[in-house]
Amino acid sequence: MKSIITTAVLLSISAPSFAGPFANIESNAGWIGNSFSTSVTEVHGGYQFDNGFYFQGGPAFISTSGVEGSSEYSGKVGYVGELTEKLSVYGEVSAITTDQEFEFEELNLGTKVGVTYNF
Repeated sequence: MKSIITTAVLLSISAPSFAGPFANIESNAGWIGNSFSTSVTEVHGGYQFDNGFYFQGGPAFISTSGVEGSSEYSGKVGYVGELTEKLSVYGEVSAITTDQEFEFEELNLGTKVGVTYNF
């Protein structure tokens, strides 16, 4: 279960492209072959600063095939910045609780880094 949640968190790619408060609802789902496995839907509120850094957090609703749905807490901190007019970079650290516990040893952590080139 932890690996499925971690995969869903890592697949999420969402960072606002403006400064100020924002709301973000995002759902990531996975299948094994043609069978639904798990989805994680995050309902976040957050804030992006003028310098490109942002944070967001809120509940995460987990649906796994054959298992009663559950909820956890999730959050992300990250950065989006332009290197040139056509080239930007981004990075994010995300976390989701296990059994709604905030103990560091029990958090599912994920990272994401990338480069975007606009043609």
